[in-house]
Amino acid sequence: MVSKLLNCLNCLQPTKESANLHNFIESLRGIPQENRNFALFLKALPSVSNIMQRLIQQSLSILRDGGTLLYPTDTIWGIGCDASNRNAVEKIYRIKQRDHAKSMLVLARPEWVEQCPSVARPFLDGTTKPTTVILPIDALPLMPELADNLPAADGTIGVRVPRHPFCQSLLEALGHPLVSTSANFSGRPSPQGYSDIDPDIKSLVDYALPGLSSFRSGYTQGSRIVMLKTDGAVQILRD
Repeated sequence: MVSKLLNCLNCLQPTKESANLHNFIESLRGIPQENRNFALFLKALPSVSNIMQRLIQQSLSILRDGGTLLYPTDTIWGIGCDASNRNAVEKIYRIKQRDHAKSMLVLARPEWVEQCPSVARPFLDGTTKPTTVILPIDALPLMPELADNLPAADGTIGVRVPRHPFCQSLLEALGHPLVSTSANFSGRPSPQGYSDIDPDIKSLVDYALPGLSSFRSGYTQGSRIVMLKTDGAVQILRD
């Protein structure tokens, strides 16, 4: 437990509060487990509970500055940026060495897809399985404006409403959709977990979030993908 708490603190930018908490937790190492004062330990928990909020704030700062993130999603770890920032989108294409002909999906808040075609809505807000829906961008009138280099050549975009607390909080704070593409170089296998991510990917993004156990989604592969066809039918591309 001591090591896990210290790992969490090491993910944050240093502050007086985090330094004090770090020293307190470190001091527990030399005390036998059965003799540790649990009441004192509990005093540290309010600060520990702020760690997630601080990670969100640090991520938000990077995104607003046009940076890129390595972050957890409701499926596998992804690389992302503010989907309204053209230059940031370009950064991700370069990081992944990805062909621009292969568009990337976005994560969205529920209210941004409320007026999508009714046939697509169950896949976005009613399914328990993470599902990305590919549909025309003009079928999403409430979606905030996306960078012009993000949709596919045919004017479609992949959209998913994530069921992941970190993603939900970050989307709410950012106010824009978030690019989400698997954390691997193009043509290489997608990472099943944080430990599978290529160290070069971690070094190329502007901010890599830590592989906390609380970030785990329970999935080891990308989302289901369905496409809304021009005739209104839904085609499953990946289940």
